[in-house]
Amino acid sequence: MFGLYQLLFLPLLAHSVASRFVPRQWDQWGQWDQGGQWDQSGQWNQGGQWDQSGQWNQGGQGTQGSQGTGQACNNSPTLCSKTYDQISHLGAHNSPFLRDASTGFSSSGNQFYNTTVQLDSGVRLLSAQMHEHEGEQHLCHTSCSLMDAGRLRDWLSEIKEWMDKNPNDVVTIILVNSDEASPEVLDAEFKEAKLDTYAYKPTDPVVPPSPWPSLQTLINAKTRLLVFVTSLGDSGVTTAPYLMQEFNFIFETPFEVVKPEEFTCAPHRPSQLQNKASDALSSGRLSFVNHFLGTEGGLGIVSPNVEKIKTTNSPGDEEGALGSFVKKCRKEYWNRGPTFVLVDFFDQGPAIKTIDELNGVTEVVGRKPVPDSNSEALQMDGRPPRDTGRMFRGLSDLLEVVKSGTTPSLGNWIWVGGDWGSLVGGGVAVG
Repeated sequence: MFGLYQLLFLPLLAHSVASRFVPRQWDQWGQWDQGGQWDQSGQWNQGGQWDQSGQWNQGGQGTQGSQGTGQACNNSPTLCSKTYDQISHLGAHNSPFLRDASTGFSSSGNQFYNTTVQLDSGVRLLSAQMHEHEGEQHLCHTSCSLMDAGRLRDWLSEIKEWMDKNPNDVVTIILVNSDEASPEVLDAEFKEAKLDTYAYKPTDPVVPPSPWPSLQTLINAKTRLLVFVTSLGDSGVTTAPYLMQEFNFIFETPFEVVKPEEFTCAPHRPSQLQNKASDALSSGRLSFVNHFLGTEGGLGIVSPNVEKIKTTNSPGDEEGALGSFVKKCRKEYWNRGPTFVLVDFFDQGPAIKTIDELNGVTEVVGRKPVPDSNSEALQMDGRPPRDTGRMFRGLSDLLEVVKSGTTPSLGNWIWVGGDWGSLVGGGVAVG
């Protein structure tokens, strides 16, 4: 004979038993669906499911940005639930080094528009070279006497200002640590700009995360800046764990290509993975393809090739075009697009069109168009215009070096002068 307690317990018991016999099936991600399953952390979650990008969502709800709310991550609602490594990020090669009026249209400049415009227009990877200059970290192209884009901390502050105004965007920085500045020095630069407050810290300083967090997770956690540095000392692990040793997490393709047919998807760095794409991918490293064409000058100096930029950044299928190149890499990278795609003159092509196609983006939110074409910097023959009103800043700096009694190398003179035949390649003014 059942008492009151047993009678009250019967409905709960019936529900428990019934729930164990709910028909179940394997879902598209190979997980046992209906009624609960193991999540990514090894915990049993009742009623959750894997969403369309393979992310676990408690209670069967899509992540923010995938429910038609209109919120966008990196300019698209469809990217919010994707992991950091599942999308392709457009990169501006040597982001702060400009070919515009401020540099006398220097032939060593890699971009027509500054970092803020780059970010506004869809670039999400920024690369730069660092050198020590007069006791401070400066952004210098090969040498600070040739092209100095200012202090590193000022550039980082520009990025911080943009990120403050764009809270739903994940940004990546690649720093080429030319003079091997210590992690302590670099950490001080980021802290001065207050950009370290946005930085992501990996759980392991050597092994890439598996899986990487989704864009929405990075945004929610306020860790939406990822920083990779070349030639970083081991003390960075404890001093500034957000400064990631680039080649522990990334493999790169060759970067000094002067012929379109030489573009390759094969790894070039780190050296132990050279030409070993399968090993590089198996290691969990992110793929980083360099797709910018150079022009080789005297003493083997390579400067950006602006004459062929429309083809180089084209979304088309012609040889040397960005579109055909990334399709080739996707086949070689186990049917996954390159994680990072680095280009010169990002606005040409336009390169972002190829990246949108890689990411399957059809709905763009919040992206600003590039300002009116820099017709001054891109004439019919592809050469920068003659600037008769000023001299290339790098040449002016070099002359000051000569006045001080120091003898520059022949290579420095050639780099500054550029195309001596026409006296316009390096932005040199003639009176």
